[in-house]
Amino acid sequence: MRLTSLRGRFLLSILLWVGLGIGAIWYSSVRLFTSHVESQYHEELEVHVRELGGLTVLDTQGRPHLTRPLSDPRYAEPLSGFYWQITRPGFGTLKSPSMTRGALDHDIARSPKILHRVADGPTGPTIVYGFIRQAPSGAPVHFVIATDERHLERIISAFTRELTVWLTLLALALLASGLAIITLGFRPFNRLTAAIDTLRKGEARRIAGRYPDEIQAVVTDLNAYVDRNAEIVERGRVEASSLAHSLRTPLAVVTDEAERLQEAGQGDAARVFLDQSGRMQRQIDYHLARVRSGGSKAGVPPRARLDDVLPPLLDAMRRCHPDKRFTAHYPNGLSVPMDADDLSETLSNLLDNAGKWARAHVRIEAHEADGGHRIEVQDDGPGIEPDRREAVFEIGHSSDVAHGGSGLGLAISRAIARDYGGDVTLSEVHLDGLKVVLTLP
Repeated sequence: MRLTSLRGRFLLSILLWVGLGIGAIWYSSVRLFTSHVESQYHEELEVHVRELGGLTVLDTQGRPHLTRPLSDPRYAEPLSGFYWQITRPGFGTLKSPSMTRGALDHDIARSPKILHRVADGPTGPTIVYGFIRQAPSGAPVHFVIATDERHLERIISAFTRELTVWLTLLALALLASGLAIITLGFRPFNRLTAAIDTLRKGEARRIAGRYPDEIQAVVTDLNAYVDRNAEIVERGRVEASSLAHSLRTPLAVVTDEAERLQEAGQGDAARVFLDQSGRMQRQIDYHLARVRSGGSKAGVPPRARLDDVLPPLLDAMRRCHPDKRFTAHYPNGLSVPMDADDLSETLSNLLDNAGKWARAHVRIEAHEADGGHRIEVQDDGPGIEPDRREAVFEIGHSSDVAHGGSGLGLAISRAIARDYGGDVTLSEVHLDGLKVVLTLP
């Protein structure tokens, strides 16, 4: 999905928003939970160290001992990670039943105020709390209680894993819902794209259907634009035809007068008038054929099936050139993006031109190529020299005057093809003759 599309931009925005949002929730939740658990552990240790101090008494010899065990049974399990220690320098040390090996540093308890830090313990790093209490005589008593950090880290890790799983599921659900919203929201755009594609292919003349209010205004304006363009093109055709008709009458008068001058012996003047009249007639015929072309019709070319256009053309060519053989090869059902009348006009010019110059055979082939369409008309005639091939497309070119041509066929065919975004070009055939190639998008 490209970022140049609205769908891609929306999806990227959702990905960023969900990623940042879920990431912020994950980070803040872990921090908040860690702070809460640490606070709970510290509060619990402080309570237990106070309890330890309250349960401790000195015997007659000054050695500390407990009046009863601590309320938390974990301090009685061997190497449980929960330890306590009572030390009175010179009078011995009392340890919890859980501390079957090692010892705690009693120097942590160096003040009547409860202090804490992380220090090494019998089973790894521990959180240690401690304080001292002055004895009636002699050395003070050091009270130390500790809990392995691994217990705290295990609780935090378990919470983090579970939180990560649930937030990942939430992120996937949000992304899925966002994708569903985008898909649903862009469905009218997909319909509009398909309708425009149908319009472009010539399978429809207007965009049909009802769209959301935000898009309907665009659809209405586009339909109005298509209708207006079609109206302008049609009016232009009518006006061009009217202009051509109005010019033909005075042009016929000028031609008649030139012929009278020629009969009267004024050949030079008559020849000038006749040459200029012929040029004017060719220009009129050329531009009138251009106006009749449907290629500029609102920029929406229809499609024509070769099965419908070629057979009647080939029948007509065989009647016009009975001594020539015309064959066609193309896939069944092949259609090209051109109005049927324009395609008929174009191929008629190309086939007629080939029929005039061919010795015996004219072959037409059509197929799809390079994402477009290619129609080739080949003849076995004398061909055209490479340096003269572009010249034959000029209006009024007279290379086939001997065959009764007007010099407009190839020019009109190329003009129509270019109206549709294609072209007409000439190339050699392998042995002899000429190949005329009509390419269309």
